[in-house]
Amino acid sequence: MDITIHASFLPHDDPEASLAFYRDTLGFEVRLDVEYGGMHWITVGPPGQPDTSIVLYPPAATPGLTDDERRTIAEMMAKGTYASINLATRDLDGAFEQLQAGDAEVVQEPTEQPYGVRDCSVRDPTGNLIRIQEVR
Repeated sequence: MDITIHASFLPHDDPEASLAFYRDTLGFEVRLDVEYGGMHWITVGPPGQPDTSIVLYPPAATPGLTDDERRTIAEMMAKGTYASINLATRDLDGAFEQLQAGDAEVVQEPTEQPYGVRDCSVRDPTGNLIRIQEVR
């Protein structure tokens, strides 16, 4: 089988803040910004990797959710426990400095983990946890 990762989905609740974070702070390209019914689906990705994207989506648009489930999702997003993604870089310290300069909410500074990786973590404006691992 020849299978690749094409897109991962992360929820967002503020298109402008999400754009500022993913485009301006992380340096990702904006590939699509689709507005429909007052909601935005924003596709971003790292420059030079056109086949790998993150789709920032409005969780309210998920079909089949009950009102209770929507409330639970909103509560989990507010606490930062609903979604996460792992990214990688060769320059963790430089990436971390850029994230700090962009006012990202720092969860963990660059740290050598006991399981053999060096990484850091921040939250995006929605509260999604973003771990960034150093590629050695």
